[in-house]
Amino acid sequence: MSSASELADRLARIAEAVCRHYLSAGRRAGNYWIVGDLANSKGRSLYVHLTGPRAGKWTDAATGQHGNLLDLIRETCGLVNFRDVADEARHFLSLPKPDPVASKEDGHTGSAPPNRPAAERARRLFHMSQPLAGTLADRYLRQRGIVNASAQAALRFHPSCYYRDLLTGSRASHPALIAAVTDAAGTITGVHRTWLDQNGDGKARVKDPRRALGILLGNAVRFGFPVHGPVPVLAAGEGLESTLSLFQVMPAMPMAAALTVTHLAAFVPPPGCQRLYIAADADAAGRRGIEGLSRRLQALGILPLVIASELGDFNEDLRRLGPDRLTEALRQQLAPPDAMTFLGA
Repeated sequence: MSSASELADRLARIAEAVCRHYLSAGRRAGNYWIVGDLANSKGRSLYVHLTGPRAGKWTDAATGQHGNLLDLIRETCGLVNFRDVADEARHFLSLPKPDPVASKEDGHTGSAPPNRPAAERARRLFHMSQPLAGTLADRYLRQRGIVNASAQAALRFHPSCYYRDLLTGSRASHPALIAAVTDAAGTITGVHRTWLDQNGDGKARVKDPRRALGILLGNAVRFGFPVHGPVPVLAAGEGLESTLSLFQVMPAMPMAAALTVTHLAAFVPPPGCQRLYIAADADAAGRRGIEGLSRRLQALGILPLVIASELGDFNEDLRRLGPDRLTEALRQQLAPPDAMTFLGA
């Protein structure tokens, strides 16, 4: 089995090829590869030695981070477990997979390093991402009628997010919309990734372009929540874009995207909640989510109120029917005080 040092040495021999693959936004300048940062942004802060005794060593002058090409692969792909890093390096080097025997890799004797919690990996990926404004992910959402997304701290962009086909094991990197999943205290417990086409043509052409990582149960992607204090009225929906479409026309109402029907039914409302509008997709699964969450809310003394889309979901309403018609349809479904507060006269 190739050790960590052997893999790093092999990568260093072809350092420029490694950089072209994992830091494609950069360029060669003399004996260095220059790029903005580990998120593959354009710029000159991070430099990688391509030749000589320090080949493969890199430093980010802005942050002080440094390491070898294994560290670079770990950071650019958002990996934590060394076994995954080594697998990715072997795949890039076209090396065979090792026999499943005990090893001394990464300083651990007798077994591979323990896999860190998924929530930790999610937080790492989110903090490696960049603000949404002006990015491919921002343009993707604008094409879907969602024009206020860049103001939301829960949404970020990763220009080269690691993707693995769960069926074939093949690996690739694509731009991705990254959404933070948080608990009631605002702690990031997971992320939701939407991989995007590099040329701006919707989602990436992969088998499952949407995936979540981390702890989702009871948590959600949150928009418009106050930093402190109770949240007496809010809406909780299933899909990210459907919930963002509601937030587009009701930006003063806090919103939570639970991401799946199962997690919508398990959503934990914030303290002080009195009324919760449930926005589920118009299908059998969506109805199950409504029923499950309604029962839990009633048991907590919270009034559940259902709001329904006219078409398949609220993003379809926003794109095909327009924001004015969506606003008027919601006005007919909200309680009168909430219609006045969140939609105006």
